[in-house]
Amino acid sequence: MNKNYNFKIGNKEIGTGNTVFIIAEMSANHNQNLERAKEMIKSAAVAGADAVKLQTYTPDTLTIDCKKESFIVKDANPDWDGKTLYDLYKTAYLPWEWYSELRKTADDCGIIIFSTAYDATAVDFLEKMDVPAYKIASFEVNDIEFLKRVAKTGKPVIISKGMASIEEIELAISTLRENGTKDIALLHCVSSYPAKPEDMNLATIPDIKERFKVVSGLSDHSLGITMCIESIAFGACIIEKHFTLKRSDGGPDSSFSIEPEELRHLVKSVKDAEKAVGKVQYGVLKSELANMAGRRSLFAIRDIKAGEEFSRENIRSIRPGYGLAPKFMPEILGQKALADIARGTPLDWELVDKNN
Repeated sequence: MNKNYNFKIGNKEIGTGNTVFIIAEMSANHNQNLERAKEMIKSAAVAGADAVKLQTYTPDTLTIDCKKESFIVKDANPDWDGKTLYDLYKTAYLPWEWYSELRKTADDCGIIIFSTAYDATAVDFLEKMDVPAYKIASFEVNDIEFLKRVAKTGKPVIISKGMASIEEIELAISTLRENGTKDIALLHCVSSYPAKPEDMNLATIPDIKERFKVVSGLSDHSLGITMCIESIAFGACIIEKHFTLKRSDGGPDSSFSIEPEELRHLVKSVKDAEKAVGKVQYGVLKSELANMAGRRSLFAIRDIKAGEEFSRENIRSIRPGYGLAPKFMPEILGQKALADIARGTPLDWELVDKNN
């Protein structure tokens, strides 16, 4: 197994050493308007996202139409509170008959398109659509029979961990691996909408990679893009973010989604953050050479004749930094000059008679 656990979705290599895979999550922000959904795909492509992700379910595949207390949404996103689960999903789901057109739009734009599946019927449908990968939402992590069905496709799987415990995640990953999934990514995420910065715990991202031997990343439900950018320093290889054309258009997920210009800024900022993380570096960079004048080194501070001893009266540690390092001062004091040295000359070993 590759120690970095890398894999491909479509033509995109994902994992350590590769550029971050940025997923624009359409979620319910299509507002059940096909033309809007197409425009969102085009917008995500223009912004520079690598993929657009859909969600494949119907109200009846997720729940039942029931108004009992257990089925009423409480203490969640204000746009959801008070609705039954069935009514919420009825206004949020994406009609399955759109998929072929949305796939064509994505292909025309050169952007990867795939989906979160929520049950076996969705997997059966998406297999006919020949999706390149599957997303498992955090709330389905404990549905073992469903995970077995996804695994049997043999395609890469990206999971959001959400509220799952270590034991639940271990079971989910072992279930996938034992039933045919070779390539797995696990995304850290907080299942609150929006998520608060103090709840983000981004330090979980590198632990995910080491603990579960998978590609790690972030599915971000916080406001803005700050958490996405910060996740790069923690080794996130995948970033998933909800987006919409305009938050003021409304919709179940609009309040914690970003707009096209914000998505463009996210893509650029992530690329900059990747460059900034770089590699372990000590010593002088090429870009720092011009500032060597700010370092100290050993210089002749008056004219020195050949054969004259070096002393604190004729050499000193001063700026700029083009001579021998100050640490060599004790070694040079008392030695003799091999040649005449003019005031303001940086000392070099070739000017020092070390045989004296």
